[in-house]
Amino acid sequence: MIEIQGVAKSFDHIEVIKKFSLIIQRGEIHILLGASGSGKTTLLRMIGGVTAPDEGHIYLQGRNILSLDQRERTTRMAYITQEGGLFPHLNSQDNILLPARVRKWDERKILKKMNQLAQMVDMELAMLEKYPHELSGGQRQRVALMRGLILDPEIVLLDEPLSALDPIVRASLQKELHTIFKKLDKTVIMVTHDIQEAAFLGDRITLLNEGRVVQTSNFKELYHEPKDPFVHEFLRAQIPMDIHL
Repeated sequence: MIEIQGVAKSFDHIEVIKKFSLIIQRGEIHILLGASGSGKTTLLRMIGGVTAPDEGHIYLQGRNILSLDQRERTTRMAYITQEGGLFPHLNSQDNILLPARVRKWDERKILKKMNQLAQMVDMELAMLEKYPHELSGGQRQRVALMRGLILDPEIVLLDEPLSALDPIVRASLQKELHTIFKKLDKTVIMVTHDIQEAAFLGDRITLLNEGRVVQTSNFKELYHEPKDPFVHEFLRAQIPMDIHL
């Protein structure tokens, strides 16, 4: 369980995240939804311990995120960015295995794990010999996902991982992500600006606007029981409101 208590964050005297609290249950896929500049990436970075809050605390299973050393934090939580963060001088296999090799894990076991993950994300093993620049956008994101999962983390943090992909590849990866996370029983926190992606993937959605949490609920409640006029405005911008959901 992740517990966010009274968290706030400012940069250059501009309040990016306004004080709020939230509990994310184990095994939940939780979507941080909002337009660019709404504060969702800053919130994700605070959950990952990359950025410290100015106020409040974030707890992972009762322990303050900031009390975990970097090795433990990056073992228990995977952080996957939009670009994937792959090292260009390493081939895909070496990118995937790097976190486990740094920890001196058994090579046979991590190779077996990599092969299992390749099957899950529909990635041919021959493609893992290629370097990031030789892969398509969808393939790079599959490699980044495999690297994120190689340590079998409890929590997976994703910052708009599919936004740069074309619609067909994006739809395919959405389905794969949903299947993988449910099968592996991971707690997932994902940033997106796409309401349809949020509706498909999320157990619950937190909609942010200018650093303020507007509403936290499942999609059906967000659609049918908006708590703020902004919810209706945000949804209407992406979904024709005469569609019955």
